[in-house]
Parts: sequence; structure tokens; C-alpha cells
Amino acid sequence: MKKINFIYILFAFATLQSCTGDLDVVAEDSRVLTPAELFSTPQGYKQALGGVYGNLSLTGTGDAGSSFLQGIDAGTSQFGRCMWYLQNLTTDEVVWTYENDEGTAELQRNIWSSANPILLGMFSRTMAEVALANDFLRQSTPALLSSRGITSPADVAEINFYRNEVRVLRAFAYYNMMDLFGKAPFVTENDPLDFKGPQYNRQQLFTFIEKELNEVIPNLKAARTNEYGRLDKAMAQMILAKMYLNAQVYIGTPKYAECMAKCQEVIAGGYTLTTKYLDNFKANNHTSSEMIFTLQSDGVKTQNYGATTVMINGQVGSVESNGAEFAVGGWGGALRLRKQFVEKFDGSQFNNDERKTYSAGSRPIDIADLTNAGQGYILRKYSNKTSTGVAGVNSTFVDTDFPLFRLADAYLMYAEAQMRKDGATNTNNATTATAQSLTYINALRQRANGGATIANVTQSQVNLDFMIDERSRELHWEGHRRQDLIRFNKYGGGSYNWAWKGNIANGTSIPSELNVFPLPSASITANPNLTQNTGY
Repeated sequence: MKKINFIYILFAFATLQSCTGDLDVVAEDSRVLTPAELFSTPQGYKQALGGVYGNLSLTGTGDAGSSFLQGIDAGTSQFGRCMWYLQNLTTDEVVWTYENDEGTAELQRNIWSSANPILLGMFSRTMAEVALANDFLRQSTPALLSSRGITSPADVAEINFYRNEVRVLRAFAYYNMMDLFGKAPFVTENDPLDFKGPQYNRQQLFTFIEKELNEVIPNLKAARTNEYGRLDKAMAQMILAKMYLNAQVYIGTPKYAECMAKCQEVIAGGYTLTTKYLDNFKANNHTSSEMIFTLQSDGVKTQNYGATTVMINGQVGSVESNGAEFAVGGWGGALRLRKQFVEKFDGSQFNNDERKTYSAGSRPIDIADLTNAGQGYILRKYSNKTSTGVAGVNSTFVDTDFPLFRLADAYLMYAEAQMRKDGATNTNNATTATAQSLTYINALRQRANGGATIANVTQSQVNLDFMIDERSRELHWEGHRRQDLIRFNKYGGGSYNWAWKGNIANGTSIPSELNVFPLPSASITANPNLTQNTGY
């Protein structure tokens, strides 16, 4: 079993600010610490750091149904699950059978409103991350460290690493707000508690995140040198690369050269492609050589209804009853593939492609009824078994980490940014950059074909239409698809339809306004001055 290297501490803060109201924080056991007690030792600071990380994987400090966000279901407010719903369920890759689950029917039909509970869950969990980060930064100033007797140069240096990591986690939270909602209430550690921050637009958020990450990157640990579960320079570089690739959408200014530069910094960090594609999605994927940052999952220590638990249980088909294949009980065809994703693997070049994991069997490819679990192919990408076939410790809550950022994405981002910067690569004027792009693309295709070059592409075969499909083939169900479709003008207001897009069985266009989710209309109230300590 892998080691989970964070202890989840929900530490003291007076109010978690949001633009829709204050977040309700309710104690789940009787162990209460004051800030002075928790932050009296270097170990206390590491435990508090674990709380900031833990908020991305957990919902509360109790069982899987616990949450410190009250008024909303724990599963509906788990960061990875909400992010995956918004980035994948709303696209051409997947449908959810159980439309009576609050919010899912509207998302997969592209008919949501500001009242959607999953929007509230994502907004609240993300802004909770901002609040937790802000409070950690308030509690770890040089003056407070000194006043608490933490003066050892080694301890102070390590806590400064924590501070810089927390600044990246806060920047990542604002990155998600910028991408999904196009705006966010803006609050930092320099603002007083109970402060209602101004609403920042995308340009303001972009400027803040870019400045913040560039400031902290020199002071982060080098790529692949931090303990597993904690971020390093490559995580911050990946956020910037994502921002630069999407800058035309966010701020109306292309930044493709900057994206290429950040991707190259990530690639130079020492990551390598795992030999087998599917080993990136198994119960021991924490050992993968291409993982840059993951959302941790453990069947005993981090039980929650997060993205990988949902996906692996959801892959079990209603007809196939193939739960043993993935070492889970399964949810009987909860998740199925839309036709348009399946068709991206049409052609003999994909016959042996390891990324083509869907199963047809006796299933029809078309989904005439979204609630019919027997319609639509099912995926076999994620598993609760290790690369050697050992089952996870729990058949409900999986051991498989969610691959938030991995090397393959850096390869494809570089190639796309280069094409957008230099023009499509299907010309006779090959440059060093275009040759590098082709090398990255073919490295992924060769890996997907067991090392064989049979599916490698030439310069004349690669253009932007190829890239949007290749990103789906490589990165499906990894939380990127909606963002990608918007960047390619194939989402709202675009020219690409898919099954049940716009609530029509064969798909229809949706307005470009849907490229940005509305801020939730509901609110969550606050219970101030809570300090809680619990760990593994």
C-alpha cells in the first residue's frame, strides 16, 4: 500500500469568504486546538499544510460522507469529482446514467443554471482552498514563528517551503475559478477576516496567478525531489503552461511561446513516459515516472467519493458485471461513452492502441436514453488493481490517484502551442520546433502501441484538427476536455456537436455564453472560530 504523505488537519480560521456567503464549518469530533497550540511546533505546521493539500482529496475529517461544507452533499463538493463533472461530463466523452443525482442531468445535457448544486460544490470547495491557504500564510509569518519559539534555521527554511507550496495551491484554486467561472472573489492573507473581497475578472486573476507563480517557482523544490503528494516547481510550471495555452480565451492575448517555454521546463525536470500507458491509471500509479501532481486516493486512509472512485466504479457495466476486472463492486453502468469519443479510435491505425480501452460487446454505440445503462460503450481505462494485478485494499473506495498533471499533457501542449505560434505543421518547411512537436506526438503514439512505430504520424498528417482529437485519445477522463473544446471553438458557439449536447439526442449547438459557468446562486453560511485536528 502506498504511503499517504499528508495528515488532514482542518485548522483554525474565523471565516471562509465567498461571494455568495460564508462557508459553514462544523466540528466532527471533540478534539479542538487553538492556533497557538497547533502552531506551537514545526510538526504542527506540517499538519496544517496537510489540511491545505487534504482539501483537494477529502471533504471532511470523518468518513466518506463527512464534510465541513454544510448544506451540500459531501460527494457533490469533493474537488476532484466536481472538477471532473464540469470538465468531462459536460463534453463528448461520457454520460452518467443516474440523472436523479442532483445536478448531473443538467450538466451532461448542457442546460445548467446558477442553481446547480455541483457548481455550488466546486465553487465552495475551491474558495475553501483559498481560505485555508490564506490562514496558513497568516499563521506562518516570520514574526509569528519567532514569537512561538520556532527559530531553528532548518525549521524556518522548511516552513518557508510550506508557505511557497501553499501559495501555489492558492494560485491553482484561482486558476480553476478563472477557467470555470471567469471570475472570483479575491482575498489574500493580507485582508482581515470576514473581509468580502472584490470580484476579480479573468484579466485580474490571470495577472495575479502569473505573478504569484513566477515569484515562488525559484523557491520551490526541484521537480521530483519533494515527497510524494506535495508539489514542486513542475506543478507551478504546468499551471502556467495551461494558462498560457488558454490565454487567448482568458485575456484575448496569445501566449504560445510562453506556453512552449514552460512545457520545456517541465519536460526538463526529469519525468519520463511510463512504459505502459494504462499503468498511469492503476492502484499503484503513484510510482509512475510521468506523474507531476495527483489527487491522492487510498481505500483506507482517504475514503471519499472522488473522481477515481466514481470513474472506476462507474466503469462496471450493467450487462458485463465486470467489477472483478477493476477490483470494485461497481455501480452497474453508471458511466458510458458518447459515440463521438468512440469514433476517435476508428481506423486500423488504432487496432493495437492501448488507449482504446472501450468495450462494445452487445451494446449499441448510440445512446437513445441517457438513463438506460445498457446503451453506449463502457471504458476500461482506470482500475483499482496495481500494475501487477493486486487488488486495492477496498472494493468501494479506490487506491488509484487522480492524474491531475502528467508529462504526456506537457508534450501535447508544447506541440499545440507550437502549431498555433508557427502555423500548422503540415508544410514543407520543417523547423527544429516542428520536429520536436512531431517527436513528442510520436513518443505517445509509440508508447500506446507497445513501442511499435506502426501508428506514428508524419508532418503532413498533423494539424490542429488532429491535435484536438489526439488530446482526447491520450487524456480522456482526466479533467481537460471542456477546456480543450473551448480553446478550439468547438464548445459553446462552435461547430462540433455530440450526443445529447444541448439536450438533443443527436446533439445541437449551444450558446457561447455556456463557455463560462455562472457563479452559484445558493450560499453556505459560516460557523466561525473552529479549530479541529484529526489525522491518520
